[in-house]
Amino acid sequence: MARSPLPVYTDPCGWNAMLPPRAARPALEGVQETKYAIVGAGFTGLAAARRLAELDPAAGIVLLEGSTVGEGSSARNSGFANPRDSKIGLSLTEMDRAEKLNGFAAEGFDYLLATMRAGGFSCDLERTGRITGAATEAGVAKVRSMAEGARAHALQHQFLEGAALQARLGTSYYRAAIATEDGYLLQPAALVRGLADSLPPAVRLHERSPVLSMERQGGGWLLRTDRASLKAETVVLATNAAIKHFGHWRDGLVTIYTFAGITAEMTATDAAHLGAPAWGLLPAHRLGTTVRRIGARRLMVRSLYAYEKPLPPAEVRAALTDRFHRRYPMLAHVGLEYVWGGTTALTMNGSPRWGRIGEGLYGSAGCNGSGLVKGTLLGKRLAEMIVTGDPQQALQAVYGRANRIAPEPFRTLGFHIVSAIERRKAGAEM
Repeated sequence: MARSPLPVYTDPCGWNAMLPPRAARPALEGVQETKYAIVGAGFTGLAAARRLAELDPAAGIVLLEGSTVGEGSSARNSGFANPRDSKIGLSLTEMDRAEKLNGFAAEGFDYLLATMRAGGFSCDLERTGRITGAATEAGVAKVRSMAEGARAHALQHQFLEGAALQARLGTSYYRAAIATEDGYLLQPAALVRGLADSLPPAVRLHERSPVLSMERQGGGWLLRTDRASLKAETVVLATNAAIKHFGHWRDGLVTIYTFAGITAEMTATDAAHLGAPAWGLLPAHRLGTTVRRIGARRLMVRSLYAYEKPLPPAEVRAALTDRFHRRYPMLAHVGLEYVWGGTTALTMNGSPRWGRIGEGLYGSAGCNGSGLVKGTLLGKRLAEMIVTGDPQQALQAVYGRANRIAPEPFRTLGFHIVSAIERRKAGAEM
């Protein structure tokens, strides 16, 4: 039997663990046929399935999820959503491209909002603004540059430092921050579960159905799981970095594990140290630590990066606890209740790999840590490409094409060298 291409998660997703139990949809069994098969029920796959059902409502659509909804990579993120591109959206040097990217991001975000309203489910979505915080001199310079970009794009924002920043976050750890108004926080496992459980009737979702192999056969595709075979006219691989295991885009993607922890529920006295009622902070340096308040009495920290395989759980817990306690030394007696890892796919230049792979085969990978909104947009647009034949040239031109990455062993060596350099630069941002 072929090996499953899924990343190996030995720890349950903390976001999912905090929700009520959910009954998984049955696995695919027997010999099946469909017009469209989508592999991966993350944000991209869910958006593609939904949009296909809207554009081709009479077609059969099968959505295959290798694990269970809420335990896959999409539910394991930090829960930040923004209707503005998170990488280039405040650029001073690429103003025209930034505005176009922001338009695409707004489209993806609006599609998510419309789906939530139509589905009638809650994911604790809250408009809190977006904070980027700096704990080093280099970080402060980055934050000031972002403030200049916000002014250039006529975006409402605040430059925070000193007592105002400490009051917002409950800690004096950070030197400065920029807070923009267009940021949202949500519960990512609740979102992905809500999206999956409100799919149109035309979409058949099957969980615990990892695709172990696929081959071109009879003008279509034959997909095999451990219990079934599925013939499809068109296949969408919405598996992010796992697309490499199907033989595609191996030269342009790397799998990165990141890790997060959520504290035990605090007493009211301890929670009084957590600053404003709702906030989320992204680090000024890309290898820094993300922090956000969850509800009234919890905090989340997200940090650490590992190449192609997870780190030992004890090492992860110790490192995340250290990052939490360095920022909140008055809470050194509070521990982490949930600790987990998740994967993302990175490309060399930040552009996604996306579009038509071959006859009847499409894919999307490499959201570079921005999969919640960007993945939704790319899934939606991929469905439109398939049904309408629109090559999506405007989108492709703005996002660009992912560069090739050096082959092994140079790829692994390069990653570790660059990571070591960037960790030194990050300093207290980590």
